Amino acid sequence: MTPAPASAGIPTEPIGSIPRPPELLAAMTAHAEGRIGDDALATAQDQAVRDTVRRLEDIGSPVVTDGEQAKPSFATYPLTGLDQLAPDGVVIPFADGHQRRLPRLTAPPLRYAVHADSYLRAALRHATVPVKQAVIAPSALSLLYPPDGIDGYPRDAFLDDLTAGAEADIRGCLDAGAHVVQLDFTEARLALKLDPSGALLEEFVTLNNRVLERFSAADRARIGVHTCPGGDQDSTHSLDVEYTALLPGLMRLDAGVFYVQLAGEPDPDKALGALADHLPAHARVFIGVTDPTDPRVETPEEVRDRVLAAARHLPVDRLGTCDDCGFSPFADDTSTSRDTAFAKIRSRIEGTALASRELGR
Repeated sequence: MTPAPASAGIPTEPIGSIPRPPELLAAMTAHAEGRIGDDALATAQDQAVRDTVRRLEDIGSPVVTDGEQAKPSFATYPLTGLDQLAPDGVVIPFADGHQRRLPRLTAPPLRYAVHADSYLRAALRHATVPVKQAVIAPSALSLLYPPDGIDGYPRDAFLDDLTAGAEADIRGCLDAGAHVVQLDFTEARLALKLDPSGALLEEFVTLNNRVLERFSAADRARIGVHTCPGGDQDSTHSLDVEYTALLPGLMRLDAGVFYVQLAGEPDPDKALGALADHLPAHARVFIGVTDPTDPRVETPEEVRDRVLAAARHLPVDRLGTCDDCGFSPFADDTSTSRDTAFAKIRSRIEGTALASRELGR
C-alpha cells in the first residue's frame, strides 16, 4: 500500500483509541468467561497493536499510537485488577440516553495497578515512527472517592496518593520514549455541566496542575491535554456546554500542547476565537478535524478547509490537527468500524497536507 502524504509543515496526530478487531473482542470475551488464559489474551492484544501501528504507518501517519487495544477503557486502565472497588460510582449520562459508570473506591489506598508505559512499550516494539501515549487525567480518577468519605482514609491522603500515581504514570511514559504524553481530560467540559458555577472545573484544573508542576519545563513541552465533550457509541455527554465557558479555565493548565475537539462543534468559528484569546504563548494547539461520532468519512478537502479556517484565528506555526476524540474509548464500543476509523484518519492526514501546501508550510 502506498502511504498517503504526511504533513511536512502542520503536524498531525491521532488522539488515542481505535476500534478493536473482532478477533481481539472475541478473545476479551473468552478471557472474561474463563475460556482462555492470560497468555492467549496477551497474544491477541499484541496482534491487534501490531496491526494498528502497521495500518497507521501505511496511511502515512507521522505519529502513531497503540490504539488503546489492550485498555479496558481510556479511564479505568490503572484500576485493572484492584479489588477495593464497587461498581456504583459516579454516573456519566450521554445525550442519547445511555450511561457509563465509574467504580467507587471502598478502601485505602488508591494505587495504579497498571501504568500506561506498558502499553507504550508494546507499541514501540512495532513502530518505525514516533509513538504518543494517552493517559487518564488525575481529575477523572478523583471521582472514585465517595462523597461520604472512606474510614481512615481522608480525601487529602487520597489526593496525595492520586498525585503520586499520576506523576509516575506520566513519567514512566516520558522515560520510555513517548513522543508526547496526552492527558485525557474529557471531564473538563462535563464539570461545567455538573456545576455551572465553575467550582468543580477549578478543582479539576488545580489537581491536574498539582501533577504537572512536578515536571520540568522541558518535560511539560512533551505533555499535552485533550478536551472533548465525550465520545461514546456515537454520542456525547457535554456538547451543550459552551467552549467560551471552558477554555479560560482549561488553558490555565501548565501543559505544552492542547488537543481540542472542533469538527463536531456546532459553532467552530466561535470556539476558534476563544482559543485565540486564551492559548498560552508557549503552547501548541491541535484542532479536531474529524468527528468520530459522525459515521460519514470526511473528505480531505473538508479537512483542508477546517485547517484554513483555524489558521485565520491561530498562529500557523503553533497549529496542528487531530481527531476530535478517540474512536472507541471503551473496549465494548463498536459503533464505529475499524475501517471507518482508518478512513477518517487518512482524510485527516491528506487534508492536513493540502492545507499545509496552501499555507506555504
